[in-house]
Order: sequence, then structure tokens, then C-alpha cells
Amino acid sequence: MEKPFKSLLNVMEGIDQPGQINADALKKLKAGKRHAHTVKELTDGIMAGNRTLLSKAITLVESSLPAHQDQAQQIIGACLQSTKSKIENRNSKIVDQSIRIGITGVPGVGKSTFIEALGKHLTAKGHKLAVLAIDPSSARSKGSILGDKTRMEELAVDPDAFIRPSPAAGSLGGVARKTRETIILCEAAGFDVIFVETVGVGQSETTVHSMVDFFLLLMLAGAGDELQGIKRGIIEMADAIVINKADGDNIGKARIARVEYANALHLFPPPDSGWVPVADICSARSGLGIDHVWDLVMEHRKITGDNGFFHRRRMEQNRQVFRETIEAGLQHHFFHQEEISQVMATLEQGIMNGLVNPYQAANDLLEKYFRER
Repeated sequence: MEKPFKSLLNVMEGIDQPGQINADALKKLKAGKRHAHTVKELTDGIMAGNRTLLSKAITLVESSLPAHQDQAQQIIGACLQSTKSKIENRNSKIVDQSIRIGITGVPGVGKSTFIEALGKHLTAKGHKLAVLAIDPSSARSKGSILGDKTRMEELAVDPDAFIRPSPAAGSLGGVARKTRETIILCEAAGFDVIFVETVGVGQSETTVHSMVDFFLLLMLAGAGDELQGIKRGIIEMADAIVINKADGDNIGKARIARVEYANALHLFPPPDSGWVPVADICSARSGLGIDHVWDLVMEHRKITGDNGFFHRRRMEQNRQVFRETIEAGLQHHFFHQEEISQVMATLEQGIMNGLVNPYQAANDLLEKYFRER
């Protein structure tokens, strides 16, 4: 009788492999998605200083979905009312409780290090700080790195600090279009100092200057004359110029640069605020001069508060928000009209083929839009 054939290639029975999706985690994720926070829950959470709900509300503000925008506007309205109730009436003068500071400077000047050093100084003094860092978005992918939390490691874990990196998303000069609304939410959450960091030197500075109370320009000593062409307009807007990295062998150069910038500031006409812009030095790494920078901000706050400029500037900012909101609404309505979209596609094709005058096409399209209203 022949023995049964046994192959040398015996395959052992294996163990059933677990699925690639964790069923328990998926169940929790679905359960979390089913609970969408209401406007009241988000608003109450913001007022209570809940950072998770504050972040979710900011996400709604930054969203372009119509449903999210409706919710965001309701939240902003409630937060504005809350902020208004926190304004004291002292000797018939309205005193706003928060202070908004714009911080800009050329790439490599050390903005993130400076913000962390000044931020830690402020939280140690009992302030609550919100940092709104605008990250540049890629023109191709529309994505952003959003790396400010990694550059501000100590401030990111400070319980009295809140860092929110936001993508510029193609808005003018790299400034997020919804920064103004985010400021309102942060103030309602109890943050009394707001930093708005720009992506660098450019058109964004003009936009940030229009939404803050104090505009700080960080500079480097010995940067050369290649930046002079873009410095003048920004220097005119600056309430203070601070030469950073004044440490080691560079401190002598920083002191010379301070004198040069102080002399340059005297060449400009005095601002309407009554404040005389100053130049100073600091080292974010060693902490040199950081406390004095905050003293300058407080001195500016007192002068502009006493002469009424602080409040007038806030009201002017509100007027600008009013106009910008109208412009954004008109633009949104124009581009979302079906008949406009159809004609626009045809005109754009003609423009790309060199058959249509772009100026005439734009005028014709606008006439069609207003004629049909």
C-alpha cells in the first residue's frame, strides 16, 4: 500500500488578521459627528473660555459654506454683545478692555521667537493672550504649513495663551479674511491681549494696521539697503520699530540701527494719534528689552485713551468692517448668479483666445447684472 504523498511545502494555518479599521474608534467618531454643537452651545462655551469650542467657532468663521457662515454670524453677534457689556463707562469716556497689537517684520527677523518671549512675559503678569498667526497659502495647492505652534513650543502649552494659525487662503496680502471676526471671538473668550502676526513685509501690513491698536515693526541691524524700497510705507505706519536680535556681537550694530531709525521717524509728519513713534532694541532670545516693549504699548494705550484717539480708531475700524462686509456680500452674490456664471465662462474663453476685450467684457457683464436686478 502506497504511503500518502506529503509535500515539503506545508502551509501552516495562520491567525485571522484584525481589520484595518478599529470598529470601536469608528463608532466613537460617528457618535461625535452626530452631535453638532448649536450656536448657543458654542456661544456659551466661548463666554466660559472653552478653547475647544472657541476653536470650533473660529473654524465656522473661516468656512466658506453658507450654513457655517450663517452660524458664524449669529455667534459673532452674540459675542459682540458680550464684549460690549465688558466696556466700562468712566468719566463719560468709553474704555475698551482689550488691546490689539499687529506684529510684522521681514522673514527671518525672529517674529515667532519675539512673540513667544513677549507672550510669556504677559502671561506671567496675569494677561490672557491670543496669537493669530497668518500663514501664507500656496498659490497652487491652497495649503498652508500652519507651523507657528511648533515655533512657539513654550507659549503653545501656556494655559493663559491661545495660538491660532490660520491660512491666508488667497486673501489680500496674505491676511486671513476672517481675522477681524476671530478677534471678536477671542475677546469674548476673555483674552485681553491679541497679537496679529503677518506673514512678512508686503501689502498685508496695511490690512493688519487697519484692525489693530498698536503696530509694531521688527527689524534687523545691518539688513542692507535692498529693503529700503519697501520700508518707507511700513515705517510710516509703525508705532514702534524694534531692532531684534540685539545680543552677542550684534548689540553694537543694533544700537547704531536704533539711532538711524529714530532719526528716520522724525522725518515723517506726526500721526493723528498724538503718539510719537519710537525706535528700540531687544533680544527675544536673551529677554533684553522685552519688558520695555510692553511698557511702550501701555504708554501708547494711555496717551491715545486719554485723548480719545483709541476709541475713535476702534469706531473707524467698525466702519471699515461695515464697508468690507457689503463688498464681500456683493461679490458673493454676483459670482453665484447662474446666468452670470454661464456668460462669464463664455467671455473668459473668448479672452483666453484673444477674441474678447477683457475691459469691455467686464463692463458688459456688470451691465447685465445690474439690468436684471
